[in-house]
Amino acid sequence: MSAARRDRESSMKVIEANDVHRVLEFRTLIEALRRTFGSPAGMPQRLMFRLDPDGESRDVFALLPSWNGDVIGVKAFTYLPGNAAVGRPILHSKILLFDRKTGEPLALVDGTTVTYWRTAAMAGLAADYLARKDARRLLVCGTGNLAPYMVLAHASVRPIDEVAIWGRNPDKAKQVIARVAERRPDLRCRVAENLEEEARAADVISCVTASHTPIIHGEWVRPGTHTDFFGNHERDGRECDTEMVVKSRVYVDSRVNVLAEAGELLIPISEGRFSADDVVGELADLCSGRVAGRGSDDEITLFKSVGTALADLAAAELVSRSL
Repeated sequence: MSAARRDRESSMKVIEANDVHRVLEFRTLIEALRRTFGSPAGMPQRLMFRLDPDGESRDVFALLPSWNGDVIGVKAFTYLPGNAAVGRPILHSKILLFDRKTGEPLALVDGTTVTYWRTAAMAGLAADYLARKDARRLLVCGTGNLAPYMVLAHASVRPIDEVAIWGRNPDKAKQVIARVAERRPDLRCRVAENLEEEARAADVISCVTASHTPIIHGEWVRPGTHTDFFGNHERDGRECDTEMVVKSRVYVDSRVNVLAEAGELLIPISEGRFSADDVVGELADLCSGRVAGRGSDDEITLFKSVGTALADLAAAELVSRSL
């Protein structure tokens, strides 16, 4: 190997979790996603490999490729839910960036932290098109690592001043509130005790749970509410019921991924109560202006996401360029 080649390869950045947290903030990240989704890009369907297809294990290895005019990216992640029982993280991820023009590797970025940031930023970006401009009351369902990010992302695009956190373990909900307070001590947050009451009162409902069965029911949700569902990636699982889908204007991050993986839409389709053609548009359609967002203050809107490689690309590229 020549000295010049060694120098080029050694110049590839290795970006760890602390760097991601240090660089990113939601207003900048949401605008980066808006530009990326509103511009020409490539994003094939992601590849999900069951590591034990004939057994009971839900272990998965996945590859998510994408590219724009400047960079090519591929995210690789492992999902091993059994790790939780032995105190290990269930998700590990890395994102590799290449120069679009030369093909040279540019950066290896910690994908786990990028996933938290970009997932919440996608929720914030969708809400910027779909939530009422005066939305103030936010209900977040879920108390995992993503929950505080979802609060902060929504509060960056709407005048949120009242936040309820619901989870099956109130102590974990308190931990989420404490993490939110580290960045936004001005937000009034509380533990949600009655999920139905909180859902009926909310302007925005954001779900990031591990529930396999509906926790949000359409009959609870009043006109003008915006909802999003990020927690479920299973064809036979869902965080909301069929009524929630049927009464909403439905948007997705990616048709090809959501309609392959998300029970929130696939189950109503199998029941004959919803159709793939009923999806109003993708996030790229909203960002490019090809479809309209909220049309009136009385509409109920629903955004379903299973994650996209293009969001990973935008966030990783932003981090890489900032360091």
